[in-house]
Amino acid sequence: MIVGTAGHVDHGKTALIRGLTGIATDRLKEEQARGLTIEPGYAYPTPPPGSEGAVLGFIDVPGHERFIANMLAGAAGIDAMLLVVAADDGIMPQSVEHLRILELLGVERAWVALTKCDRVDAARVQQVSAEITAWLAKTRFAGAPLFAVSNLSGAGQAALGDALWAAARAQTARLASGGFRLAVDRAFVKQGAGVVVTGTIRSGEVRQGDSVRLLPGGASARVRALRAQNREVGLARRGERCALNLSGSEVERGTLARGDWVVAADSRVEGRQRLDVTLTLLPEAEPLKHWTPVHLHHLSAHVTGHVSLLEGETLAPGQTMLAQLVLSAPLHAAYDAALIVRDGVASRTLAGARVLDVAPPRRGARQPARLAWLQALRAMLPGADGEVQLAALWPRLSSGHSIDLVALAANLDLPVVRLDEAATQAGWVVIAADAATHHAFRVDDLAARYAAVVARLAQVHAEEPAMRGAEIDRLRRMSAPALPPALFRPLLERWKAEGEIVQHGPFIALADHRATLGEADAARWQAVRPLLAQTPFEPPRVRDIAMALGLEEGETRALLRRTALLGEVYQLRHDHFFLTPHVVQLADWVRELAARSPAGVTAAAFRDRVGCGRKLAVAILEFFDRIGFTRRIGDGHKVIRQDMLFT
Repeated sequence: MIVGTAGHVDHGKTALIRGLTGIATDRLKEEQARGLTIEPGYAYPTPPPGSEGAVLGFIDVPGHERFIANMLAGAAGIDAMLLVVAADDGIMPQSVEHLRILELLGVERAWVALTKCDRVDAARVQQVSAEITAWLAKTRFAGAPLFAVSNLSGAGQAALGDALWAAARAQTARLASGGFRLAVDRAFVKQGAGVVVTGTIRSGEVRQGDSVRLLPGGASARVRALRAQNREVGLARRGERCALNLSGSEVERGTLARGDWVVAADSRVEGRQRLDVTLTLLPEAEPLKHWTPVHLHHLSAHVTGHVSLLEGETLAPGQTMLAQLVLSAPLHAAYDAALIVRDGVASRTLAGARVLDVAPPRRGARQPARLAWLQALRAMLPGADGEVQLAALWPRLSSGHSIDLVALAANLDLPVVRLDEAATQAGWVVIAADAATHHAFRVDDLAARYAAVVARLAQVHAEEPAMRGAEIDRLRRMSAPALPPALFRPLLERWKAEGEIVQHGPFIALADHRATLGEADAARWQAVRPLLAQTPFEPPRVRDIAMALGLEEGETRALLRRTALLGEVYQLRHDHFFLTPHVVQLADWVRELAARSPAGVTAAAFRDRVGCGRKLAVAILEFFDRIGFTRRIGDGHKVIRQDMLFT
């Protein structure tokens, strides 16, 4: 259990920690000379008899208002607050601000130490104790135990220490879900060891020997050794303070500083300049207007920015609203990260924020569907166990709202497979096209989308009865324009299994649709088709066909275009039509040559395989490029899309 001090300057926080642990946390010469804490200090006392195995650590934070940024760096990651109030002064401005900050950071437990009781009489101790109790009753720390102590005589410190150790013994281990992320609050070079960073593990776990990345910058490193709670360990988990000894060719002195991150090698956490959040304004703050300039603190990092309110133009004191933070510089924050919002001159704490989405869209931030999605993300915020409440997501989403599971996994920093499983357990249908495309659909929503496709096909057949159906991409644009093409194709495969729709090459149609030419066209086609089949890979052009059959050239061209809509032929270049079986053969030869040539199929190799002239070989390959079957790279043509073409 990590306990952080809170309280006004000169109320005896550092002396109290020294009395409880025997450890002086002020390490800087300036701190020792002035008797003023500037940087956070750390103390890990040896467990007393009966508390073996328990871990109790203390973070002593600065009390002076000028060092509030340092206080925020130290306060990140604590489990409980030790509020220190001097009996002679009573509650002071920094007492209030520190408590508010820890409330906003989500700290749940607190103890109160009433110091300097040896300087006042019993009546004063009773008076200040009553004031503190009444004050805390209006906060989440209502009922916090209060101990009257003296840092000079040590009176009351033993009872306070016993209470803290009892809580440490009862502290349960945290779950270590999510990718490893450590927020750096110190970085230094230790002689004989190299670069060492210290900080709080915000997510996941780390082991000796693990590969990690350093952010910003992305340099790679390896964990040579680690200490957690001031002890040599082989493994450290979320919530623990940890020191990592890093090695690697990219790790140099000055590589890392306060506010940076050490993350798992495969982490998807990136620096972002827009964050969608839930924002809570302090009760004593002035109303907050849209686009107010602010200072943002996240763990040890600090940036400036503006608040864009998403549900109104003004946020009232004590109220909560969805908002977007637009930052002046990238901030490495993850879902559920707690942020402290201070005013534009960094003199007062205004609000706290919890991150909901680290990659919000640049447009449509206030649209009802977007706000509903943010409310669903808000419902998933971790509970007391620190676990994301995935089960809370699914019931909150209305029909017509599919979920991009890959994007959600990146936002939550969780494996996609875990979200696949959660969606399936919730009764949703997961459609996975590839590693980058996993979407979840409600069963009724999927049925509605299927009905929309069937209705569109019926419309196409009614308007264009001679066509074999609708081309796949056209059908997607008509019936489901918001779906990415990669996702629409596996959905079609699922729907084809229903038996109501079928595929003819690149066309999708209703199973009972029969496209036919008119009587006159059918008669002409019976005359034209044999001419195209005589020389399958060098068929005659439109002009030659018309002359051979005594037809008008324009009429012949129109006939062939209508038969192309039926899927009988493909127009590979102007006035040059190939029968579909022959195009299938040409595509097979391209695949065959591509399998033997990693650099791609050249015009010369294809010419030799087909047995045609070079100009025609080039025209055929350019046709395949044009329709997306191949792509020209240098002198070769590589197959880029195998699915649903020429089948």
